[in-house]
Amino acid sequence: MSFTVVQNALGSLVLGTLLAAMRVSPVPLMRGFGTAYVNIVRNIPLTVIIVFSSLGLADIFGVTLGAPDDFKLQGFRLAVLSLVAYTAAFVCEALRSGINTVPVGQAGAARAIGLSFSQTLRLIVLPQAFRSVIVPLANVLIALTKNTTVAAAIGVAEAATLMKTMIEAEAQTVLIAAVFAFGFVVLTLPTGLILGWLGKRLAVKR
Repeated sequence: MSFTVVQNALGSLVLGTLLAAMRVSPVPLMRGFGTAYVNIVRNIPLTVIIVFSSLGLADIFGVTLGAPDDFKLQGFRLAVLSLVAYTAAFVCEALRSGINTVPVGQAGAARAIGLSFSQTLRLIVLPQAFRSVIVPLANVLIALTKNTTVAAAIGVAEAATLMKTMIEAEAQTVLIAAVFAFGFVVLTLPTGLILGWLGKRLAVKR
């Protein structure tokens, strides 16, 4: 696929982790921002976010992401930005559920020996949280892979656009659709199986 799923996944993981840290932060302002971001973004359709990125950021505010004359590259980067911003909200909630599984006493003990909030989160809480949410994160990754087709809304030549072009040229609707469906199965099924197995292997024993 021309659309780099790995870039989206890594960007979503980084932003989602930051949002999860905000949501459990002792600072009310950070907690409020993280909560507002997640609740707003999760309730807006991805298509609306992608179209807003194209029309709002590019056309109205002039945000070109370093590609003012290359419309294809600009569309690609805006689509990546939209998918990262959207998927990060779901990564955040998956991680927050993992953070809630870590016994409160561990964080209390870490603070008692002098660790700061960020050190406690980084060294004690997040490693256990990630191990307990591998399967939910795999589901988010699978959804992200399928959501890349929405990038066709702003003209990014993704699978949906390519399939439409091939159907118009070949008139083999069922066959072409079956081939693309099989391609997504090939991409997502091994991911789910491998990460599901990994989640069982690395699960935190309570």
